[in-house]
Amino acid sequence: MTAGGKIVWTGRVVSGLAALLYLMSAFMKLKGGADVTQGMAHLGLPESLILPLAILELSCVVIYLIPSTSILGAILLTGYIGGAICAHLRVGDPILIPIGLGVCVWLGLYLRENRLKELIPLRTRRSPSP
Repeated sequence: MTAGGKIVWTGRVVSGLAALLYLMSAFMKLKGGADVTQGMAHLGLPESLILPLAILELSCVVIYLIPSTSILGAILLTGYIGGAICAHLRVGDPILIPIGLGVCVWLGLYLRENRLKELIPLRTRRSPSP
């Protein structure tokens, strides 16, 4: 396997792990229960938002996992996690994990998606010519 192939597979793994976390969150909302209800109450969100948030989260993940729409999916997931960060900040909860999840969404996508590398090229130092 080439170095480029390893980078793409690393991106797929990072993207897959991030997607699994979002999917777990969405399925927990769909399953419901006292923990989900208490979590929503803690954030000051009405219980009536549980199902719409789960559907939104699932939809964004599906869009993210489809290669042709992955960049749109990353943008949507960034918006979703931004709202979650705001809700957690409002009640004084830690936000390091949601920020890390947002970074993983983009890192995984960057490593596996050449279109994104063209939009956001990383500069490398070149040795001076003799």
